[in-house]
Amino acid sequence: MRILYIHQYFKTPAEPGGTRSYWIAKALIENGHDVTMLTSSDSQTTDFYMKTIDNIKVASYAVKYNQSMSIKDRLKSFLGFMWHSSRYALQHSKQYDVIIATSTPLTVGIPALLAKKIKKKKYLFEVRDLWPEVPIQMGAFKNPLLIKAMRLLEKKIYVNAEHVVALSPGMQDGVVQYIDKSKTSMIPNMSKKDAFWIRKKDITLYPKLGLDPESFKVIHFGALGVANGADYIIEAATLLKEDPSIEFVFVGGGATEDDLRAQCKIRELTNVKFLGRYPMDRTSEIVNLCDVSLVSFKNLPILYTNSPNKLFDSLSAGKPIIVNSAGWTKELVETYRCGVYADPESPADLVLKIKALQGDSELLKKMGEQSRWLAENVYDKSILAREFVNTFEKYV
Repeated sequence: MRILYIHQYFKTPAEPGGTRSYWIAKALIENGHDVTMLTSSDSQTTDFYMKTIDNIKVASYAVKYNQSMSIKDRLKSFLGFMWHSSRYALQHSKQYDVIIATSTPLTVGIPALLAKKIKKKKYLFEVRDLWPEVPIQMGAFKNPLLIKAMRLLEKKIYVNAEHVVALSPGMQDGVVQYIDKSKTSMIPNMSKKDAFWIRKKDITLYPKLGLDPESFKVIHFGALGVANGADYIIEAATLLKEDPSIEFVFVGGGATEDDLRAQCKIRELTNVKFLGRYPMDRTSEIVNLCDVSLVSFKNLPILYTNSPNKLFDSLSAGKPIIVNSAGWTKELVETYRCGVYADPESPADLVLKIKALQGDSELLKKMGEQSRWLAENVYDKSILAREFVNTFEKYV
């Protein structure tokens, strides 16, 4: 089939960011389908370009977006891409048979919905975050009329989809408020066992990155948005200010990065390192240098449903994982004994969990082995991309 795949933030492995859509598109192509990825970029020099990347046809509009944007600018970005992608979906309807649309934002579902109503095209919708509930609980949407309109749009997108794929059990529960569960599937985020893996540490990186070769390193890699609640990590680092044996390492960036850096400067913290953004291959090298991976979010019920990329990359890297969301990720690390849960309201509890892992090398090793086993046998991209293709072919 000829598929129009709509994802505003499509990334390849050569770029920082999530690559789930890339691997799914590759699996669809390997199964005989033709895929055009409709996306956007804030770095391209032309308003629109069309090119082929690894057999994926990529149609991209120049729409700016980054984690540091204000709410107003983000909404402008979402609406801009919605406008361009809707026009493309309607004008080029003869060039494809079916649509896959993946959030966030929820507005990605509008071009698919319009194509169904006007051009009779079927679509599969993928839920990566429960919109509008996430921005509502985060305080971004407060107007009752806007909230009502967004919830009506959410319901309409789910109801009109041939099938809805959710990335966590909690997200699936959110979807089945509106449609029957038989019309949904849960396919979590993917580990990339060939991109993150355990190997000999590249010791030449320590001086380049300003890291202590002897320290116990706790890494947080990926976005530093408001939802990540990373000030909680800074509080824990403050409690460990006099302990030179532990370092906190941040790789990535986002809206809260400047504030976090300022907090560290005011508190004179030397045990926190902000390394910036890197492509996946260098990020993998840095993760390999570290001892524990930290997956942090604000303590909001809606964020318990998250299916974060960094969790699955941490599994691939064979790292014990500390999570602070009391949802399915807590259940995952505790059930498979590949990590621990820390109270998101208690930086002191995070410190206790870090110190416990630092002091038990055998437990650290066993948890790392369990992480890698999960990455290889349950969450690997080859397994879950195939599951997505099977779901697509069965229902759409």
